[in-house]
Amino acid sequence: MSSGLTDAPTKPEAQAPRRRRRWLWWLVAALTTVVLLVAATVTGAVIRLNGNVKHIEVPDEELGARPVKVATRALNVLVVGSDQRGGKNAKYGKFPGERTDTIMLAHISPKRDNAMVVSFPRDSMVQLPECKAKPGLTGQRAHLGMINESFNSGGITCTWKTIETLTGIHIDHFVKVDFTGFKDMVDAVGGVEVCVPEPIRDKKALLTLPAGRQTLKGEQALGYVRARYSLGDGSDIGRIQRQQMFIASMIKKVMSGETLTDPARLFGFLDAATKSVTTDPALTPVVMKDLATSAQGLAAGQIHFITTPWRYSVTYPGRVEWVEPQSRKLFQIVAKDTAVKGSGIKGGQNKVSRSKIQVEVRNGTARKGLGSLVAVQLEERGYHIAKITDAPRKPYPKTTIAYSPNGAAAAPTLTRDVLQSTGLFVRRASTSRLVLTVGDDWKGLKPLKQDDLDSLKGFDATHDSCAGA
Repeated sequence: MSSGLTDAPTKPEAQAPRRRRRWLWWLVAALTTVVLLVAATVTGAVIRLNGNVKHIEVPDEELGARPVKVATRALNVLVVGSDQRGGKNAKYGKFPGERTDTIMLAHISPKRDNAMVVSFPRDSMVQLPECKAKPGLTGQRAHLGMINESFNSGGITCTWKTIETLTGIHIDHFVKVDFTGFKDMVDAVGGVEVCVPEPIRDKKALLTLPAGRQTLKGEQALGYVRARYSLGDGSDIGRIQRQQMFIASMIKKVMSGETLTDPARLFGFLDAATKSVTTDPALTPVVMKDLATSAQGLAAGQIHFITTPWRYSVTYPGRVEWVEPQSRKLFQIVAKDTAVKGSGIKGGQNKVSRSKIQVEVRNGTARKGLGSLVAVQLEERGYHIAKITDAPRKPYPKTTIAYSPNGAAAAPTLTRDVLQSTGLFVRRASTSRLVLTVGDDWKGLKPLKQDDLDSLKGFDATHDSCAGA
């Protein structure tokens, strides 16, 4: 799909009704897991749904010294997506053990009036704590390693301990979803709409899709959120961004009423969700129902998605490190249940946050790989990289940022980050995507200030995943 900002060919460079709001939080907390509780008003249904849920005990003694729970009524739910390949998941590859394809922490405020979903890049190099061995699991020695090692070494208990140790956030519950379960939930809501900038052929993710706006069903949806190398810049960060937007789109699908007003589809969704998840025993139907009831006033605009601030590691190629002090500030905000400065929507000329901007990077120089390097630097700051290509002709003497009327509000954000560039307004284009063409005068990005907290703003569940198409 062309960005619409130029017509030259390019080539690869190398307020809702109360009942609806009640369901919204559950979608965020565990990819729609917690929704099952509203159905507890129907006796026959609740018996079946309760029987679907599987539980794993997480002993307090194995978690060791735990962070203090500052806001006693706030809830923090650890959400993991399992890549376990046995049984129905065997067709996705044969790998021993079980790792976490996705690690998120869903935070619900004490008053149930806002929520935040924090993603942890699975390639993060962090200090892992010691975890005891148990049947079928080797345990984990304290060492520097990738964050998703904990699940394979010590199961959900070790992952729980790892996240608490790293963040200082007290976790209350966990939810685990596997590949097949995710597919079933997507099918139960009739599919989820996404926008695909370019045709996709990804054998690893078992995914073939044309370009454009489309509704993905279960198998396609799983391939879409798992795909890595065939989309954007091929990074895990790009995949995290895509997963967050997919969940936001799923939330909007449920809020539209297509699921809630159709009894058969609603029960099918609840049945699929409860069959698909594993939780700690303390996350009981009573707890879920109370939470769903208290969160019925929560709106999509009050649910924010944030990725832990990161940068690519120089010491460990292919891995990422967390950026300080931004990461520490984020964790303190969650632990103490305080607000993210500047995340509110106010009148006037607002700066569009980087996480809401999609950028197409074009290399207009003879420097091989420069486009990819610039894309990585932008992605580290929170931009979504839609595409990396060569400019249709070379050389470009000047670096330009092309934008349409729909992208005019976002252009100043990128302009402020680039040391030297020229704006190019394309009146007839309609996309909100920005096209950065790197010219021979490229001087790089401005240094990131220590007090720059833009990466903590993220985007909310009203965000249109098709906005940058």
